[in-house]
Amino acid sequence: MTNGLVVMTPSSISYSGTSASINADGSVTFSAMTNLELRGVFTGDYDNYMIAISDTRASSNGSISFQLLSGTTPASGADYARQYIQASGTSVPASRSTGQTSTRLGWADTAQKNGLTAYVFGPYLAQPTAVRSVTVWAYLNAAIEDYASTHSLSTSYDGCVIFPSAGNMTGKLTVFGFNQ
Repeated sequence: MTNGLVVMTPSSISYSGTSASINADGSVTFSAMTNLELRGVFTGDYDNYMIAISDTRASSNGSISFQLLSGTTPASGADYARQYIQASGTSVPASRSTGQTSTRLGWADTAQKNGLTAYVFGPYLAQPTAVRSVTVWAYLNAAIEDYASTHSLSTSYDGCVIFPSAGNMTGKLTVFGFNQ
């Protein structure tokens, strides 16, 4: 079998918002979404995964949050830590947070389209999970935000939850497994 990215079609989804659906190519389209559960996207077939998201924010600029999911149960304990750095204009802020009930994948802005890729390392393995994500958007012509996150529990997860910190999101995402 050839090495490369393999689309991981969710076995099912659950959402809050106007609509969300699984497309024939395995991607998920969502409209005015406030919470989206992707079930069955992490399996024993692959260790590492990539999530690609293209979205717009209808209202309230803010972060895009992420939780791991086991069946239908989100991992919502205070077991996430995250470090981020952002570059926009001439400003380069950074911060670190521990003991969080979710982590963040990046930022979404109402003024323009946003795009991000998130790499999820070992979510299905019974070991701590690491996430690295990068977001780009057009604030001050071009801005970037880079997150490094960990989840400390040695638990196997087969899905994830994605949700905006405020407002809602419209867009499309695809989960890929690394066949290696």
